[in-house]
Amino acid sequence: MRYRLTLCWQGTAYCGWQVQPGVATVCGTVQDAVEAVLRERGSLTGCSRTDSGVHALGFVAALRCGCRMEPAALQRALNANLPRDIAVIGCEEAPEEFHPRYDAAAKRYRYRMYQSAVRDPFREGLALQLPRPVNTAAMNEAAGMLLGTHNFSAFCAAGGKIPPEERVRTLTECRVTQTGDEIHLTVTGDGFLYHMVRILAGTLLEIGQGRRPAAAMREILAGGDRSRAGRTAPACGLYLERVFYEKKEAGL
Repeated sequence: MRYRLTLCWQGTAYCGWQVQPGVATVCGTVQDAVEAVLRERGSLTGCSRTDSGVHALGFVAALRCGCRMEPAALQRALNANLPRDIAVIGCEEAPEEFHPRYDAAAKRYRYRMYQSAVRDPFREGLALQLPRPVNTAAMNEAAGMLLGTHNFSAFCAAGGKIPPEERVRTLTECRVTQTGDEIHLTVTGDGFLYHMVRILAGTLLEIGQGRRPAAAMREILAGGDRSRAGRTAPACGLYLERVFYEKKEAGL
């Protein structure tokens, strides 16, 4: 049997999705729950890798196993065996050919920040604190310059394995919004490079802090040089919000 699972998790305690020896990962923890329920670990494939400390609101995975169980019952059983910081929020039967990564048309990420001179213990590890005010209008202006199809080499970390000439991606959404003290960067695109959203967030923050003009974003993008972009923002503020399997849903 093959199941499509939709997961959400708080990633603070995990070294990302992918199984790694000797450390806690989301995939390994979910497989532990699968084994407890089905008496087999099955094969679990995710829609993407996520970095240590990154969170998810709608991560999609495919579970392949040798036995059949009603999806609703499997969801309840898995949740009963998962720690409180991981939950299965959707479970359905999937065709054998379904692949959560290769079939995905687009993904949406959100980078969460809050503006406060005082650290909020209830958002510790879940959002990036900005102790001084930032210019969100300038950040949003710069974010809009990234819409469309571009080579995003300037926003790819050095460890990225994709050759520079293959780093072309299309963003259909890139905006900065503020509600109260919460500031969010929301990015939707057909694909993302290694640390791309976190580097975008770090660059936009420098613009919001007045260290660069908004217009600098065009030059950084066109130059394709990682050293000219901003720092990589911490993982704590990043959420995989949604995976799209229909292009029209993502505006493509």
